[in-house]
Amino acid sequence: MILVTGGTGLVGAHLLVHLLKKGEIVRAIHRQDSNLQQVKKVFSYYEENYEELFGKVEWIIADITDIPSLELAFKDAAYVYHCAAFISFDPNAYITLKNTNTKGTANIVNLCLAYNIKKLGYISSIATIGKNEASPIVTEENDWNDTNVNVYALTKYAAEMEVWRGTQEGLDAVIINPGVILGPGFWDTGSGQFFSKTASGLRYYPPNGSGFIAVNDVVRMIVDLMESPIKNQNYIAIAENAKHKVILTKIATALGKQAPKKPLKIWQLNILYRLDWLAHLLTRRGRKLSKMQVHSLKRQELYSNAKIKEAIGFIFTDLDAVITFSSLLFLEENP
Repeated sequence: MILVTGGTGLVGAHLLVHLLKKGEIVRAIHRQDSNLQQVKKVFSYYEENYEELFGKVEWIIADITDIPSLELAFKDAAYVYHCAAFISFDPNAYITLKNTNTKGTANIVNLCLAYNIKKLGYISSIATIGKNEASPIVTEENDWNDTNVNVYALTKYAAEMEVWRGTQEGLDAVIINPGVILGPGFWDTGSGQFFSKTASGLRYYPPNGSGFIAVNDVVRMIVDLMESPIKNQNYIAIAENAKHKVILTKIATALGKQAPKKPLKIWQLNILYRLDWLAHLLTRRGRKLSKMQVHSLKRQELYSNAKIKEAIGFIFTDLDAVITFSSLLFLEENP
């Protein structure tokens, strides 16, 4: 049996579809207040008889920060895909980020060891890949440096250290580090907002860019690695490096909307993050822009996907295809 954490998120929901279509027996955990209907909607994108396929998931109410609830989920499991995470760049959310991303991953690792799990697959982030100030080229060999790093990256890096600690104690594991993940179904959170905000009309685009990848490529990659003899390795997961302007323009074109024309300058972002901090101070609302986020936009890192190509000959999906597919689904759901 395969256990999936984070099955109600973008990657987790697509992973469930993939595993079930392969004929695997799958169990997934979810919190009491999570939205399973949104996961079912993702199933409908890929399967005509999606209700039947969705019904094959064994759902268990559990939380990765609560060990007693997790123990039932681990019973009879052989493989674990750990997709669950809390995503926020708000410095004031650090405690929640640490509890979910770092301590939650430590709990998963400890239970994998306790229940003799054969292999753990962990979905991390390119945010944990070290940067080289002397070169924009980023590989898995870059040394980690926590200078000017946002709180999300700090807690995800610490989570990776928990996975590596598990490998030292006898656990087989693989980690992938996806860039910005593009795919359908979660329009109000994460990268789904690329579609919803472009549809509502974006005038400005952020400077530089990042590494981008289709959600189903993330799924295929981690499954291929889990089914391979490879262990105790991590892999950058990006199809291509692209400017934000380019990606947003492609999305706008696919949605039939006007692309953003005006670039946001770093000096403007420096003013905006200070205004955001002041708004937080006055209203206590969450932060939308931090100093570290602005710092990360000062230049575009060029992420190398050579290691995964060499390891398993992985072939990436063209980003235009996933943008078109996702945009069509967005328009169907938001006429």
